[in-house]
Amino acid sequence: MNAPAHIVLDQTAMVALGGGNVAASRLVDRADRGDDVYLYAPTCALVEADRTRRGVAEHIASLPAVIVLDLDLPAALAVAREGNWAAAHTRYAATPTPERIDGAAVATATPERWQDHTFDLINLAQ
Repeated sequence: MNAPAHIVLDQTAMVALGGGNVAASRLVDRADRGDDVYLYAPTCALVEADRTRRGVAEHIASLPAVIVLDLDLPAALAVAREGNWAAAHTRYAATPTPERIDGAAVATATPERWQDHTFDLINLAQ
């Protein structure tokens, strides 16, 4: 039995999904089918994605397979320490939690942005 795949969508992944990116759409399809794939959209990244591509926030929020992560107090404290809220909330969402003991991978269309981080990446730009 495989462990569930927890995947955080960064703002570029959300923009790519809104633009019809095939790899991003496949992730949503797998999560929608119940293939033990869980997709997360941090709200700060969702806001930035919508600033880049208007309407993408509503689109992502309407997908039953995507879990929108609120900016709760622990996340707000982590985000407040950094200048880029979208990246900070994404990074925070990928860190291990009691629900996601091994953390989560980050799906992105700009993998070079995350090269210095320890979490796994899913490159949507290929």
